[in-house]
Amino acid sequence: MAPKTDKQNDIIEKTAAFVAEKLKDAESGHDWWHILRVWNNTKLILQEEEADAFVCELTALLHDIADSKFHGGDETVGPRVAGEFLSSLQVEPSVIEHVQQIILNMSYKASLGEVGFHSKELEVVQDADRLDAIGANGVARAFNYGGYKNREIYNPEIPVIENQSKEAYKQTTAPTINHFYEKLLLLKDKMNTKAAKNIAAGRHQFMESFLQQFYGEWNGER
Repeated sequence: MAPKTDKQNDIIEKTAAFVAEKLKDAESGHDWWHILRVWNNTKLILQEEEADAFVCELTALLHDIADSKFHGGDETVGPRVAGEFLSSLQVEPSVIEHVQQIILNMSYKASLGEVGFHSKELEVVQDADRLDAIGANGVARAFNYGGYKNREIYNPEIPVIENQSKEAYKQTTAPTINHFYEKLLLLKDKMNTKAAKNIAAGRHQFMESFLQQFYGEWNGER
């Protein structure tokens, strides 16, 4: 993997500053600290995977700059904002388009529909994002977002819905525990890269242990 140029590093630094300011008041599961973790995950995966680091890091930084779930479900806002910002830095159009395509196609809900774009860079950033959705941070983020949306923690009378369509997933109001079975526990087997698969195994096991403990306490067991 070729090292980034000084100009590319400068653009990445400016992008990080832009995102940190833009998301300083965001819901804390999708704020700057989430972005920073995904950025770090991206760099970790890139130690073992061959991909364009400049594209990967820019996308990691900008992937949630305008998450559709906070913009009335409009999936075009994020790519547009990212493109406008990168254009202001005079980033090459081919790089901008690549970043936009990854942002548009990398989410879990996007994978439930027809995905018309693929690249190694998408695989890397998608894995980096998914790694932050599982393990200890994933558990914390799930309940934080559930509280943000005023959802029940758990309701044994509301069943898990498997194999959801994209629209059903977007519209769900199910308790947070259901989200583990409808998404989080599925992510381990959806990782693209060998590096992410190895990391995901331990984080997946943490969630399994958490759920076992949760049900025990829920049922009044010692």
